[in-house]
Amino acid sequence: MATTRLTMAQALVTFLTQQYVTRDGVEQQFFAGCFGIFGHGNISGMGQALQQIPALRYYQARNEQGMVHAATAFAKTANRLQTLACTTSIGPGATNMVTGAATATINRLPVLLLPGDIFARRNVDPVLQQLEWQQSRDMSANDCFKPVSRYWDRINRPDQLPSALLEAMRTLTSPADTGAVTLCLPQDVQTEAFEYNSALFEKRVWHIARIRPDRHAITRAATLIKNAQRPLIIAGGGVIYSDATAALSEFVAATGIPVGETMAGKGSLRYDNPLNLGAIGATGTLAANRIARDADVIIGIGTRYGDFTTASKTAFQHPNVHFININVCEFDAAKHLATMVQGDARETLSELQAALAGYQVDPSYRAEASQLQAEWDAEVQRIYDIRLTPLPSQGEIIGAVNELSDPGAIMVCAAGSLPGDLHKLWRTRHPKNYHLEYGNSCMGYEVAGGLGIKMAAPDREVYVMVGDGSWLMMSTELVTAIQEDRKLIVVLIDNDGYKSIGGLSRSLGQEGFGTRYAYPQQNMLPSDADGNDVVRLPLDLAGNARSLGADVIECDGYVDLTKAIAQARANRNTTVIYIRNDRYQGVAGYESWWDVPPAEVSDSPGVQAKRREWAEMRATERDYL
Repeated sequence: MATTRLTMAQALVTFLTQQYVTRDGVEQQFFAGCFGIFGHGNISGMGQALQQIPALRYYQARNEQGMVHAATAFAKTANRLQTLACTTSIGPGATNMVTGAATATINRLPVLLLPGDIFARRNVDPVLQQLEWQQSRDMSANDCFKPVSRYWDRINRPDQLPSALLEAMRTLTSPADTGAVTLCLPQDVQTEAFEYNSALFEKRVWHIARIRPDRHAITRAATLIKNAQRPLIIAGGGVIYSDATAALSEFVAATGIPVGETMAGKGSLRYDNPLNLGAIGATGTLAANRIARDADVIIGIGTRYGDFTTASKTAFQHPNVHFININVCEFDAAKHLATMVQGDARETLSELQAALAGYQVDPSYRAEASQLQAEWDAEVQRIYDIRLTPLPSQGEIIGAVNELSDPGAIMVCAAGSLPGDLHKLWRTRHPKNYHLEYGNSCMGYEVAGGLGIKMAAPDREVYVMVGDGSWLMMSTELVTAIQEDRKLIVVLIDNDGYKSIGGLSRSLGQEGFGTRYAYPQQNMLPSDADGNDVVRLPLDLAGNARSLGADVIECDGYVDLTKAIAQARANRNTTVIYIRNDRYQGVAGYESWWDVPPAEVSDSPGVQAKRREWAEMRATERDYL
């Protein structure tokens, strides 16, 4: 047996350079590089290995959470067929990645995390940054990755590495099981040498299979659809990840079944498809939510049915509604006691369409859906064309970016009030046009995510839409984008504080308490629509962006914004467009609901009234049995 003597870290990096995936006959390298921030826990192990083996491109990051977000966005843009690794030191460097790990796993996106760990040999512990646990010497801060990782391991000896790497790759390349994979690397073991079997470092190609559904499941699903009066498709992220958008378009054209889109599934159809009703659920359109209310068969494709999609289980009110769930993951396919069709979305749609040959919905139902779609498109244009003064509405800002950006661009967002408005209003022109991280809705994802998208799609314009709250939580990967010459156009919207939670607070009768960026004595007071009762903090967000190295354009209203977008597109450099927004102008709920319980006991009449309203809506929630 031929062997190669390498340190554990060198062996790991060498292995990663030789991993490839193939789907539909297209082969590509799985790891496009490695983000890293070095400290004593990884500098002489992973740091030395990355320096010695430049075949795995090293990218310097500014924040450990941020680099995981960038890797997650990269993987999402690449339809889970490629990703990045992330390495950190021990202690806070490692635990900073936990939020990013949760974001990746919740969204079913592959990232490889390589945090440094405490000494395996223990004779010098407690080492710097070691979390001591008096009941065991086998615990470190990295154990907190266990619940947010799809696979977790600690490499306590160099010879444990091969089995861990193979299981890590199985998980990362599995459409059903993918998410964050964490391999904890004790800092002493990283530097230890071992005679590894040379076969470990040969090129390895992982085949991403398109799992075909059980034929009896297809027959049962087809029978249910044929007997339905008002079927509705919910297109989730699985449609896009499996590259099933063309198959869905063909299926819809053949059957006439209308479609509502989840956050992850938006872009499954072009916005102007007459049967694309747009966003569904708590952030849904009037068209999708009205059709959903009376639908008797729900065909979920690649969705995990989050509470926003189901409007906290109030969206589907037909007394005998039944679910057909098409999903590669059995866990998701089984939800709501559905007829399970476990399989790849593209292959399953093809087989289901064949089983439904000649079937079409009633022409009146198709016409109703198309009419609602047209009415919704007119409502979007109405919101785009609002001209508030002195501050524009968020809908106007979204409309300007949507209409003036390149049709092939990618827009990214994650948290605040923007995702709900974008879900309703953004007109998607291609499957990657709309990039929302809404499984974890992680504040701070936006700029880092934009970097990851641009790395995966360097020829596309990338628009980062971010509110002041997320910007202040994490904007530092803007520096990385500039360092790597990955141009972003960032639309930074100043809301004077947490606009989304301010609106939610007011909807609960709490008057926006604690959500303004104001001095404490003002921030604790109710705020009126003009903000006359508060003294704004002296924030200079535009100046902050300049300090990070970006070109900055400050806007005073809608007209300035349109000029700024044109200028930003012409600029070669990363550009931040700064604009203030009307904090109180929102987009309607369109017959949807989200379950956030007001306090059951309160001395506030406003809270009492909201509790009574909540109780009425709570009674409409259903268990789909």
